[in-house]
Amino acid sequence: MALIVQKYGGTSVANPERIKALASRVARYKALGHQIVVVVSAMSGETNRLISLAKEIMATPDPRELDVMVSTGEQVTIGLTSMALMDLGIKAKSYTGSQVRIVTDSHFNKARILKIDGDRIRKDLNAGYVVVVAGFQGVDEQGNITTLGRGGSDTTGVALAAALQADECQIYTDVDGVYTTDPRIVPEARRLKSITFEEMLELASQGSKVLQIRSVEFAGKYKVKLRVLSSFEEEGDGTLITFEEDKNMEQPIISGIAFNRDEAKVTVLGVPDRPGIAYQILGPIADANIDVDIIIQNTGADGTTDFTFTVHKNELNKALEILRNIQAHIGAREISGDDKIAKVSIVGVGMRSHVGVASQMFRTLAEEGINIQMISTSEIKIAVVIDEKYMELAVRVLHKAFELEEAGIS
Repeated sequence: MALIVQKYGGTSVANPERIKALASRVARYKALGHQIVVVVSAMSGETNRLISLAKEIMATPDPRELDVMVSTGEQVTIGLTSMALMDLGIKAKSYTGSQVRIVTDSHFNKARILKIDGDRIRKDLNAGYVVVVAGFQGVDEQGNITTLGRGGSDTTGVALAAALQADECQIYTDVDGVYTTDPRIVPEARRLKSITFEEMLELASQGSKVLQIRSVEFAGKYKVKLRVLSSFEEEGDGTLITFEEDKNMEQPIISGIAFNRDEAKVTVLGVPDRPGIAYQILGPIADANIDVDIIIQNTGADGTTDFTFTVHKNELNKALEILRNIQAHIGAREISGDDKIAKVSIVGVGMRSHVGVASQMFRTLAEEGINIQMISTSEIKIAVVIDEKYMELAVRVLHKAFELEEAGIS
């Protein structure tokens, strides 16, 4: 008997028929003697509907009240899922994040989990219940409802698996595993049998939508066995996210290609080249809880420096407003933004033992006339910012150049 946490995304609970299919799958696991915790998202499209509704009332919704509102999407799903299980004769009980006591900080719309009280869930599991928990949400120390940000249900699932010391956390989605890249862009993309946590973390951080980055961080930190599976297929092993590479086969140089259309570029031109200028620019951005990704600083011969960084596209206007308010203070000649960019990244632990990967990437893009605007690297990743219109072409030619159609395992 194993304790398994299963997380189902919005497409997996999009309508009553899919919720019933979910219940049937859970019933099969339960029949094998496993203890099951089910974490569900809101029904597909529901969170967007609620946000749009809020914006009809208030152009920039109050963060606290928005969390109160959008958290109701998951509350509907846990009730329906529990009823579907009961209809199959299975004891089931649903909980919101606050009922479980998933305690978070007080950063509304982007809260981070601080601790989880698993006692109530363990008691119900031992009594034979399937426990159904609302993903994406928690409660702060003052009792305020909080949400974890987009994709937060993945984080809920992995965090619960860690707190309960589950044997495995299964993430059910609309794909049957992690692919070398998005098959909708590259039909030759292949499913990976396994991938390391380190690689998955880089892919998630660079734009891969299969898993939310914080869920991978949690899984790696607490050593939670993580598996990505399709909720629309009865059979299949999916992709295992693991610490160890498969020692029985040669590790490919590149495991996957990620891309992100959701970033924007902020450029601050002509600021004095003096100690502390980077902090003066990025400090107010951080104070506004805006995440910064790639950063580049170029120093000129005239004693000034140009500073460029990327933020989420939705936060571009906010970032520009902050910087223009301090433009005179930092002495910037010009501040501009560009939301017509995309980030393309190649990821693979094999980079550590192979040279020439960057030059091959840059040559491949140059041969297609694709200009690189920014570059960021780590031990196992190279990311470039390019014009948005070239993104799909870049992904396709890089996938071919690194022979990833041969690296996957169907």
